[in-house]
Amino acid sequence: MTRRTAWLFPGQGAQRRGMGRDLFDRYPEAMAAADRILGFSVRELCLGDAGERLTDTRYLQPALFVVNELTRRAYAAREPAPDFLAGHSLGEYNALLAADAFDFETGLALVARRGELMGRATGGAMTAVVGPGATRIADLLAEAGLDDVDLANLNSAEQVVLSGPAESLRRAAGAVTAAGAGRCVPLRVSAAFHSRYMADAAREFAAFLDGFELRDPRLPVIANVTARPYRPGEVRRLLAAQVHSTVRWSESMRHLLARDVGRIAEQGPGRVLTGLWDAAVKDAANGPAPAPRHAAGGDSAPVAVGAAADAAPGAGPARAPSPAAAAAGSAPPLPGGPADGVPGPTAERLGSAAFRADYGVRYAYLAGSMYKGIASTELVARMGRAGLLGYFGTGGLRTERIEAAIAALRAELGPGGGFGMNLLHALHDPALEEATARLFLRHGVRFVEASGFTQPTRALVLYRLSGAHRDGAGRAVAPNRLLAKVSRPEVATAFMEPAPEALVRGLLADGLLTAAEAEAGRALPLAGEVCAEADSGGHTDAAVAYTLMPAMTGLRDRIVAERGYPDGIRVGAAGGLGAPESLAAAFVLGADFVVTGSVNQCTPQAGTSDAVKDLLAQADVQDTGYAPAGDMFEIGARVQVLRRGTLFAARANKLYQAYRRYDGLEAIDAKLRRTIEDGWFRRDLEQVWKETREHYLRTGRPQEVERAERDPKHRMALVFRWYFVHSTRTAMRGDPAERVNYQIHTGPAIGAFNRFAAGTALADWRNRHVDAVAEALMAGAAEVLRDRFSSLGR
Repeated sequence: MTRRTAWLFPGQGAQRRGMGRDLFDRYPEAMAAADRILGFSVRELCLGDAGERLTDTRYLQPALFVVNELTRRAYAAREPAPDFLAGHSLGEYNALLAADAFDFETGLALVARRGELMGRATGGAMTAVVGPGATRIADLLAEAGLDDVDLANLNSAEQVVLSGPAESLRRAAGAVTAAGAGRCVPLRVSAAFHSRYMADAAREFAAFLDGFELRDPRLPVIANVTARPYRPGEVRRLLAAQVHSTVRWSESMRHLLARDVGRIAEQGPGRVLTGLWDAAVKDAANGPAPAPRHAAGGDSAPVAVGAAADAAPGAGPARAPSPAAAAAGSAPPLPGGPADGVPGPTAERLGSAAFRADYGVRYAYLAGSMYKGIASTELVARMGRAGLLGYFGTGGLRTERIEAAIAALRAELGPGGGFGMNLLHALHDPALEEATARLFLRHGVRFVEASGFTQPTRALVLYRLSGAHRDGAGRAVAPNRLLAKVSRPEVATAFMEPAPEALVRGLLADGLLTAAEAEAGRALPLAGEVCAEADSGGHTDAAVAYTLMPAMTGLRDRIVAERGYPDGIRVGAAGGLGAPESLAAAFVLGADFVVTGSVNQCTPQAGTSDAVKDLLAQADVQDTGYAPAGDMFEIGARVQVLRRGTLFAARANKLYQAYRRYDGLEAIDAKLRRTIEDGWFRRDLEQVWKETREHYLRTGRPQEVERAERDPKHRMALVFRWYFVHSTRTAMRGDPAERVNYQIHTGPAIGAFNRFAAGTALADWRNRHVDAVAEALMAGAAEVLRDRFSSLGR
């Protein structure tokens, strides 16, 4: 199979005297336009440069833009168009020009103004760190208390650029050298580019951009801000953000590799980006290297060291967290900023920095599980490739299917790839629950989402405490991250406290835990992360987020203070998160992270039918209802489901009413029985019981059959529960004859997202890739909060 190609455009640092010599005469019209717009001769600047203006960003940026574009034109005359485009900082303007986002004259006007604003900034400095310890830089900054230094460029696993006050960078260089993390090279720049200190320039440039028509790229262009292709309507916002944001180049190259790009062509005067591409290919062959954390904005080139640092659309200025903040793991009072001049929060800074570090994610954002593999391996893998994390939906699956999913995710993401697995409380089958937990341990699954639990169980304690120990400093640590989704304070308390001693002793007696694991576990919360689950799809207590979140964070603060947990407890938010405003509210309420659910079911990666996705994409916020939960039918637990286009909720509720009213199938009113058999089940109840009986015997649970044959009411419950299994299967298959019976777990969040996406490319669910949904919601939340911060300042 032919592999894909990408054209890469360099930024500052790739320039050299004499660049463009063989190109200028071939494109006289472009040169005349450039000289007219700029007011100086690009030819004279590049070939002569007697005044050393080629190191002045005000002149260099437009000149390099011209040379990059002429190089592309010459190359395009003999080569087919690429599959992808990307540009490092300034080079991104060339990539967008090549993708027809604007014309040559517009692009030149933009980069000229950009260079002017950046060249006008003074104060601050930049330093490149080159060496195998570059991925440790954020930790070294935090340890040195340098919270005023930003990570400007993430160029490769061995090349990072810092931006900030000159004295702080001197101290940072000392910390890096002392740790043996690499060598530090000061860059010849006039200011701390691509950091929080470029806030004023960013604001001015954003206003300047408003005067131009900017189109969506016709070819995929990888944005430095997101390390992902531009989505519709993003060009203006991301170009404004790039002035004070991180250049996420190494992640952009990993994205191209994941998209089967096998050949690149650098369109500019040097081969700086070719070297970084070769490094990315080598890293991929050796397994993914950990990316530097807490990425910030910075305008420095891939180190052709000593060159003027060049701006790039980056991840948003992020600071290394203070030791106190990292220990607490809590979101700041005003999430994500503003701090020291940064114009409000960015998506990368929302929530807990410690959470992002522990989970290895770019955003404090998780894709929660959906049962029966609706949160599929494809969905989870796509999140992992995007530097995010999702949980595979194990509920209702046998261990063989779960084990196959783990193997598939390992193969897709590699040994270091991040993914999680769900553990759904098996009320009627605790043996399955424990077998699933032991399966996770056997395969080294480090992230588990526990849902549906009302109290701790053996399976949860076994998973959490396996491998727990005391580190060299005597701190209790556990390698397995357990995230408990809860909606009641009393349940949250059980997960915030250490594992129940009776369960620990039972596991000790059975030889499933060691004495050292048990001892360390007594100093740890059962769950390091507790997610406050408000009204949501699937199982729900219909809690209200505005009251639930403060209750959970207050409870957390009290227990952490009493127990003195070394790493605290992080509290997240779930339920109703379908619009940027909802996520923004969650972070303001103190969420350290957010977990989405319903919105991910309406994505191409979700493991359900197109028919279900079509229905979800038409839903509004009022189009859901409540029904009995099939797995907890007898106790009256509820799930929230789609009501529009299906009669499942109404029929399921009538079945539960019949269960409460009658003592067995034989006692059911004749008219109701006919309705159930002829209209809902389309088979008689005795036939359903026969199928159900065979299922329990086949799956090794004869005790259920024995109980049902003794107890008519239990037999009725098992027959009614068949309908819940049937309605799920028909929905996942998309059986058109059974549409009225579709059981589709979802909350009002899907309606909120549909409203948010209306009029954009995301209106079509086929464009709602799960990582694109994450990007849209998190970027939107940051924008909402920036607007609020701005209004507070007026």
